[in-house]
Amino acid sequence: MSENIKLTKLSKCSGCGAKVGAGVLSQLLSDLKVNYDENLLVGFDKSDDACVYKLTDDLCMVQTVDFFPPIADDPYTFGQIAAANALSDIYAMGAEPKTALNIMCVPKSMSKDDVHMILKGGYDKVFEAGAVIAGGHSIYDDEPKYGLCVTGLAHPDKFYTNSGAKAGDKLIYTKPLGIGIITTAQKADIATKESIAKAVEAMTFLNKSARDCMVKYDVHACTDVTGFSMLGHSLEMAQGSDTQIKIFTDKIDVIEQAYELSQMGLLPEGMYRNRTFAENFVDAGDVPLYIQDILYDPQTSGGLLICVSADDAEKLLKELSECTLSARLIGEVEEYSGASRIYLK
Repeated sequence: MSENIKLTKLSKCSGCGAKVGAGVLSQLLSDLKVNYDENLLVGFDKSDDACVYKLTDDLCMVQTVDFFPPIADDPYTFGQIAAANALSDIYAMGAEPKTALNIMCVPKSMSKDDVHMILKGGYDKVFEAGAVIAGGHSIYDDEPKYGLCVTGLAHPDKFYTNSGAKAGDKLIYTKPLGIGIITTAQKADIATKESIAKAVEAMTFLNKSARDCMVKYDVHACTDVTGFSMLGHSLEMAQGSDTQIKIFTDKIDVIEQAYELSQMGLLPEGMYRNRTFAENFVDAGDVPLYIQDILYDPQTSGGLLICVSADDAEKLLKELSECTLSARLIGEVEEYSGASRIYLK
């Protein structure tokens, strides 16, 4: 990396914390007219991670696009995180990524070496995923940004949405929370080296192994937890499935320093957007505010939130525990009672 240049200092927001809030996004998309196509199985009218287009009776195309400003100062690490984050949408749908296109914005002042290392980070993660980068597009911009448009493949009857949860299902999550809080503290030089290392490990870890495990079991719904937070994405799952979700807050894995930082009030801006979007649908019970804030924390390249039948939950959890960073059974799905959608315990 070029001397004395920190990528995170070149942008106002970092990673998925730069996303437009879910509530605002819904308003922006509300009156857009689209052509009807019976082969478009999942479009932007639903709060899913990718679109799904049926090609044949045995094959559908799953597509997503994701890019953001730097979440890490090291260009190679930033490239890895951005690629892992984009690939995650494909994994959340139960699909296999096949091709990717680079999306890049760079300041004219950025060195060629830094640009090369961002791209290398992306290429290496896509290679790890078993897919190929086939091209892309780049422009000059005052703030650096990087990401991918990814295409995956699945069977039309064997992909997941976030709206298939059923009462009695169990919820499993595959990474620790607190990423947004730690990266915010890093910009203020407050985060510990250990916390930063754990956040980077989580953000660069592909959700490939989690996807490969869950397709073997009776999984009804899945989403990856990113900028809209654990509670934001859980709310979308509950609303889409017309169910309610109970979350056991003491079962969730959290990067340790995030507890202290949350109590200090050192929180990313996106946390407040997520709270505004979801809190009217959440019954927080007696859960302390600082724990709630962690659940509203925007994650970058977060884990998979998997909704699995109760009969398969323990078997899936055991297999995930052997190949992911942090597989935890964190909640369950219930019949909707007509009140709140999310209950914290």
